[in-house]
Amino acid sequence: MPDTAFDPERALTLAARTLDIEAQALAGVKARLSGSFTQAMHTILASRGRVVVMGMGKSGHVGRKIAATLASTGTPAMFVHPAEASHGDLGMVTAQDVVIAISNSGESDELNVIIPVLKRAHVALIAITGNPASTLGQHADVVLESTVEQEACPLNLAPTASTTAQMALGDALAVALLDARGFEESDFARSHPGGALGRKLLIHVRDLMRSGDDVPRVPPDASFTAMLREMTGKGLGFTAIADDAGVIHGIFTDGDLRRLIERGADLRALAAQDVMHKSPRRIGADSLAVEAADLMEQHRITSVLVVDEHDRLVGALNSNDLMRAKVI
Repeated sequence: MPDTAFDPERALTLAARTLDIEAQALAGVKARLSGSFTQAMHTILASRGRVVVMGMGKSGHVGRKIAATLASTGTPAMFVHPAEASHGDLGMVTAQDVVIAISNSGESDELNVIIPVLKRAHVALIAITGNPASTLGQHADVVLESTVEQEACPLNLAPTASTTAQMALGDALAVALLDARGFEESDFARSHPGGALGRKLLIHVRDLMRSGDDVPRVPPDASFTAMLREMTGKGLGFTAIADDAGVIHGIFTDGDLRRLIERGADLRALAAQDVMHKSPRRIGADSLAVEAADLMEQHRITSVLVVDEHDRLVGALNSNDLMRAKVI
């Protein structure tokens, strides 16, 4: 390979040209959207099985991404490599499935050799191809055309604009199917439990709250000294005031303590019921953790008491607990 000097201006020109070509390719795909797209949707929605995506080379990489996007948005899908399909993996495909075969030329040998098997098994075949007149295009039940005028590669050889068109068609199909299935945020969270949205929509207050002896609480007649000892020992910056049955009478916080000191109150003469707030913020144990975060933000507090269905004290939660769980 010849040793050439790097030209930043030329690099930026080529980058801009690449983006222009790929944008034009997507505009062309958009202009060709027709009844075949909705036919492909009907085929997938009517299927009792999965969507099996196939493709060779760069089309195979695109196919893996399309399968993953479909699966995460409510359409069960998987990728099967065409070459492996010819050596046994085709047994994964059933008559209830739908195959999406991706090939820019439509003449991939590895794909075309398994088309007769799919047809004999009455498997619905959707083609994403830049050549509808190809072998793949002619034998497919539905053709989604991904034709591009040129590749972004200066040599017009490396798959660039064509794979972008394939990817975009797959995304468009996934989004349209998502909408048709009534797929919602909560459904997305269930398939992404490790992501930020999953943490927000799947974690409940009961999963994060302090419970049992970790909850700071004293009875209403507790001395001020006993109340401070409980707050210090539990380290949450507050204590609940509750009776033995769990009925909440109030709450006392670090902020309340500072205000009492500033007023010069005789702390030794006070009991918990004398200084508590009588209507503390509370949240149900079955509530979502993100609801607790919203409650704290709305009322500018850092802690909240957790109650059961009978409004009895069962736990405590503070902003640090939410941050550790990456809810906020």
